[in-house]
Amino acid sequence: MATPAVRMFRKLEGLFCVYKPSGVHWKLVRDSIETNLLKGLDATPSQPLSHEVRFLAHPSPETGASKRLTVSAASVPVLSKHPLVTGPEFQHIRVGVGHRLDAFSSGVLVLAIGNGNKALNDFYRTRVSRDYTLEGEFGTATDNFAHTGRVVERSTYDHITQDKLERVLAMLEGVNQKALLMYSNIDMRSQEAYQMAVEGLLGPEGKSAPILTGLRCIRFQPPNFTLEVQCLNETQKYLRKVVHEIGLELRSTAVCKGVRRTRDGHFTLQDALTHHHWTAGDVMQAIQLYHSTKKSKKPSKVAVKTPALQTSEENIADTQQNEINEGVAR
Repeated sequence: MATPAVRMFRKLEGLFCVYKPSGVHWKLVRDSIETNLLKGLDATPSQPLSHEVRFLAHPSPETGASKRLTVSAASVPVLSKHPLVTGPEFQHIRVGVGHRLDAFSSGVLVLAIGNGNKALNDFYRTRVSRDYTLEGEFGTATDNFAHTGRVVERSTYDHITQDKLERVLAMLEGVNQKALLMYSNIDMRSQEAYQMAVEGLLGPEGKSAPILTGLRCIRFQPPNFTLEVQCLNETQKYLRKVVHEIGLELRSTAVCKGVRRTRDGHFTLQDALTHHHWTAGDVMQAIQLYHSTKKSKKPSKVAVKTPALQTSEENIADTQQNEINEGVAR
């Protein structure tokens, strides 16, 4: 029969996400969660100790020169199975980490417990994209593209307008869409390519160079600006370099002041547990919510498209359909 701690651990197996604050290494986040989970498992009530029958000897009072020994049967607890003897039932828990965030980045960090580590590997084989919010500032360039680096150049930015910035972003997005098609190991004129583009599954096979599938400005208050990015196979250093290159394209300089991941696959900021909720109970609730959401999803071959928000995948799909129609006409 499984112990209460084992039954609780079975409920903890799965995927969940936390909010990693800036300035904290991801290993410290993982170790903190492991410690809290172990505390929660070890705090579960232990099973009653098993008993065994032993014969206990009781010396009888001395009567003259003879001595008698009285033996009685008694049920006593088996102390060899006492928690103070055996120690905690769980002394280590493997918590897997998905796409990592460097120390100066914040946002959604997906973690896995137990058999959730296998689900984590399967999850990231599906070419999931990620969303980021990048905080930039014009007029400064550093050696590591971040505001914490050594300043190597200063420049003016009065000539930069939002229209110029958006033109540069559109140019970068177009270049990356061409790279997305190039790295996709599939015939672009086939029906399979069109269907994959509609479903949002068109992407590079295996590892490839970082690709930006979406890029737009959501705040422009010179010298500060904020970008929203959707990408594949990225690193946080690459995203900071993108901000630097945008400044160069605008004949100025720019530095990245913050990188925050807002979505990793279907995990969003609304699903992320903050530091005060890194407890066994909250993690268990988040994992159960993930399992219930996973079961409620119905498989669909064609993704529903929202007319108001046309993504880059939809643009690719429209291009593929036009090419197919041209081929039929010929």
